Amino acid sequence: MKFLSPAVLFAAFLYLAIPCASQQAPSSPQAPVAPATKTPPPGAEPQKRKTKPVPSFLIIGTVFNEQALSFAGVRVRVRRTGEKKFEWETETNARGEFAIRVPPGFEYEVVVHEKKYKEQMKPVDGKVDVQQRLSIKLEPVNPPTTGAKP
Repeated sequence: MKFLSPAVLFAAFLYLAIPCASQQAPSSPQAPVAPATKTPPPGAEPQKRKTKPVPSFLIIGTVFNEQALSFAGVRVRVRRTGEKKFEWETETNARGEFAIRVPPGFEYEVVVHEKKYKEQMKPVDGKVDVQQRLSIKLEPVNPPTTGAKP
């Protein structure tokens, strides 16, 4: 019977012992540490963060061309009914879809505009539900008449 040399035994021992030594025993659970915050000096008012609340009424829709195909890159603007200035604006995506969040409780006008097409305006009532879906089909502007007879 042949015995293994002490060098081979020592190498095998190291090979098996090193992975075991690198593992650590699980630590006891600790409470999460809160990040350090600056405390204002006595007598000073705390700073107010200027964050806008996220509006909760969603206007979503799809814009189509005269052949009923989705229309990408169309300008969509939204304003409160009776106002002149548009407060929200976006463009349709590659599938002709758009989505705009606005504050609830108001009536809105959604205006869709694209060159060579008639401007479309759709009313939206933000007092009723949490969202409204629109489907808008654009109509081409008639070509100007030149006065020539066919």
